[in-house]
Amino acid sequence: MIISIIAAVGLNNELGKNNDLIWNIPSDLKFFKNTTLNHNILMGKNTFFSLKKPLKNRKNIVITDTEIDVEGIVTFSNINDALEYCKNEKEIFVIGGATIYKQFIDIADKIYLTEINDTAEADVFFPIFNKNNFSIEVLGEGHENGVSFKHILYTKVIE
Repeated sequence: MIISIIAAVGLNNELGKNNDLIWNIPSDLKFFKNTTLNHNILMGKNTFFSLKKPLKNRKNIVITDTEIDVEGIVTFSNINDALEYCKNEKEIFVIGGATIYKQFIDIADKIYLTEINDTAEADVFFPIFNKNNFSIEVLGEGHENGVSFKHILYTKVIE
C-alpha cells in the first residue's frame, strides 16, 4: 500500500486558520479532487468537520477518539487501526489536519504538495520533512486569485 499525503502550504508551511483553508484556489481544489477520487482518504476530526460532509466517491476515514455518527464515514481511534483497515488498498491519501500529518509524515511514500508562493497568518502548519529523502516532480503550476503555486510530488527514494 502506498501512503500518500496531500496538502496545500504557504512559504512558511502554513496550512490553515480557524479550521479553514487560507487561500481560495479553485484549481487546487480540483487537483485535490482528481488526485484523491476513488481512494480512501484519512483525516482527523477537525478536518472532517471543516468539510461538513463526507467527500463523494472516496471512502472517508476519520481518526478520532470522539464518536461521530455520520453516514459515509468510518472512524478509528489510532492510525494503526486505520492502516490495517486500508491494507488491501493500492494507495491511500492523508488529507489533514496538522496533527494527522505529523503522525504520517515519517511513513509517507508520497507527498503531493501544492506549494503556494505566499505567506499568511495561520494557526496550523505542515510538518517539516527532509526533502533530500524524496525525488521531486513538478506536476503543474499556475496563478490564481493573486497567488502563484506549484503542484509538486515528492516520492520517497528507496535506499
